[in-house]
Amino acid sequence: MRTFSPKSTDIQRAWHVVDADGLVLGRLSSEVARILRGKHKPIYAPHVDTGDFVIVVNAAKVAVTADKFDKKLIYHHSGYPGGLRSLTLRQQMEKKPEEAVRRAVRGMLPKGTLGRQMLKKLKIYGGAEHPHQAQGPQPLDLEHTRRPA
Repeated sequence: MRTFSPKSTDIQRAWHVVDADGLVLGRLSSEVARILRGKHKPIYAPHVDTGDFVIVVNAAKVAVTADKFDKKLIYHHSGYPGGLRSLTLRQQMEKKPEEAVRRAVRGMLPKGTLGRQMLKKLKIYGGAEHPHQAQGPQPLDLEHTRRPA
């Protein structure tokens, strides 16, 4: 049995739109990463980017479980001695909610050039509007990722 390697002519990229209002951040991120990698397609190969484009709207209204808004810390280092900075998830969501979602998805993608290529297909917006209507995005149903009542 030979390893299947999809050609660039075999790859058909679709556009999906996800409304993140009320969805749990980690569950949303894992599903978005799955679509970006192309694992939902029969031609999936781990060494080739076969995934689709994903648009996430209402990123500012994403939910988290437990008390992670105040306890989860997001770190950034400038590269200089003493340059470690940290924000809570609540501060990050107030400042740049798109970046919090992007970091969660990025952590679930492969590291290296392949993961960076996949991350370029992710478009995140804090509000309900997006400028990608011309691509005809299909709504992606992620109701199973909602916060349990």
